[in-house]
Amino acid sequence: MSLVALDGPALPPSSGGPARQIVILLHGYGSNGADLLSLAPRWRRALPDALFLAPNAPERCPGAPGGHQWWDLRTLSRADVAAGVARATPVLDAYIDAQLAAHGLGEDKLLLVGFSQGTMMALHAGPRRARQIAGIIAYSGALADAADLAHPGRTRPPILLIHGAADSVVPVSAFHQAQAELARLGFPLECHLTPGLDHGVDDAGIRAGERFALRVLAG
Repeated sequence: MSLVALDGPALPPSSGGPARQIVILLHGYGSNGADLLSLAPRWRRALPDALFLAPNAPERCPGAPGGHQWWDLRTLSRADVAAGVARATPVLDAYIDAQLAAHGLGEDKLLLVGFSQGTMMALHAGPRRARQIAGIIAYSGALADAADLAHPGRTRPPILLIHGAADSVVPVSAFHQAQAELARLGFPLECHLTPGLDHGVDDAGIRAGERFALRVLAG
């Protein structure tokens, strides 16, 4: 994949001042940045100095008008998913680098938030940054590839895993697998499982995300 420049909607800090934190929201397969940016108004009061960015994934999604994909998600096989996140991560890293530089901020003021395929991106790219980011909120996704996360050079940012127990798209087994693997690797980990919730985000998950974001971005 060529290093295309990501773009998408944004919400500036509600304080009216310069950004002191950046929250990057990574949407799911077939969606777009505008869809996931809908989380931002729920968190802006608690994070008045945060810039919310929701880039569109680099590829158009076939059969989904206005939709994008981080990679072609034809199968959920471990090999295909691992190859997909590895191919898309340099594009996301370039976007993160550009945004941090533009606002004069370090990784300690960066929170990655993903949903579904976007969660796979966040959990892959976040720990592989050269410097540790503030944290990752992972909604309804999976850990795509843990193969080298035990490497001494990897960072271990705090992670909040959130999933619906009735998820019919990314089964709840993916939540349990990620929980077990990340705990084994020593990541600071919090988990929120919602009974009866399908593939989506509910009010309880949004509130859990807000509490986590406040804590990790406070430094």
